[in-house]
Amino acid sequence: MSGKSPAELIAAAEAHGAHNYHPLPVVISSARGAWMTDVTGRRYLDLLAGYSALNFGHGHPRLIAEARAQLSRLTLTSRAFHHEHYAEFCTRLAELCGMEMVLPMNTGAEAVETAVKTARKWGYRVKGVPGGRAKIVVAENNFHGRTTTIISFSTDQEARRDHGPFTPGFEIVPYGDLDALAAAVDDETVAVLLEPIQGEAGVLVPPPGYLAGVRELTRARGVLFMADEIQSGLGRTGRTFACEHEGVVPDVYILGKALGGGVVPVSAVVSSAEVLGVHRPGEHGSTFGGNPLACAVALEVVAMLREGEYQQRAAELGDHLHRELGLLAADGAVAAVRGRGLWAGVDIDPALGTGRQLSERLMERRVLVKDTHGSTIRIAPPLVIGKEDLDWGLEQLRAVLAAG
Repeated sequence: MSGKSPAELIAAAEAHGAHNYHPLPVVISSARGAWMTDVTGRRYLDLLAGYSALNFGHGHPRLIAEARAQLSRLTLTSRAFHHEHYAEFCTRLAELCGMEMVLPMNTGAEAVETAVKTARKWGYRVKGVPGGRAKIVVAENNFHGRTTTIISFSTDQEARRDHGPFTPGFEIVPYGDLDALAAAVDDETVAVLLEPIQGEAGVLVPPPGYLAGVRELTRARGVLFMADEIQSGLGRTGRTFACEHEGVVPDVYILGKALGGGVVPVSAVVSSAEVLGVHRPGEHGSTFGGNPLACAVALEVVAMLREGEYQQRAAELGDHLHRELGLLAADGAVAAVRGRGLWAGVDIDPALGTGRQLSERLMERRVLVKDTHGSTIRIAPPLVIGKEDLDWGLEQLRAVLAAG
């Protein structure tokens, strides 16, 4: 405990921390499960779960036990040497994905960058695209990270402002539009990169059959289908991967967030030996990627997902969540609800306030969510949340909406 008040801590953060975030005015001190406690001892229900990084809740005993055990033994070797967990991590994650090889990194953005580099290298070495001509097709309103290359194919002008010049080699098409995608794919296209559900855009679920259509198109045209499941994957939607809702297996899974259990940053690109086999020593790497601590925690995450309990909880509680939010929509309290599993984007009538204002009012009632795009709030609780706690959080939302 610092002994300082929330106001003092927030003022110090504003004075000495770069303003690349606009957090709600709450200072968290501890957390367990779906509940967080601030520095004054006030408890809050977490309905954001670290943008899906905390799918298994705060401080899950199995994950903390693995982290503690590994902390006392070995945390880092770099990839200059082998360590005892690396092979098993790659093997078990590849099995979970139904793939053959794993390239581990740390953050989601690093994994997306790795996927982009992999697709281009595959295009030149396997598909035979002329050097420097590889193209990747992406969707409008995407969110894949904030690196210079990634924002080069973003349509979020706030993310792009004053960060050019941008990286070429990308074509943007409307999300959910198969005809536009088909028109964009040509002989120099090496990959289609999509979120199966667009999270930052407001939890946008594509039209039925879209992902299956993307899979059919990319297979027919000799193009890689790369699914960014960093937010949508690892149980969030009621399946291990959101692509499974349409029976689709992409060529490449891009994973992150929940893979580290909310304990350490872990990400990975998972694919076939043909695709990931294009990499050679010295061409790509990461000092911390695949480190012993990360592998120990991520191995337990994979083991938990193999049991299926968390996917089932997300499916069952997700059905309940969407029924309750549907009632709010039917009553006119909210304009629209989208999502799948324990993940929802809720559009609030702008007359009731902005998404930020709604988030602040919910914070006052001890519920933490996050806004996006004007009057939209996202609801994504840890998958371990109890039904009673979820219902209590939804009751607070009803109360805030009723108060106008």
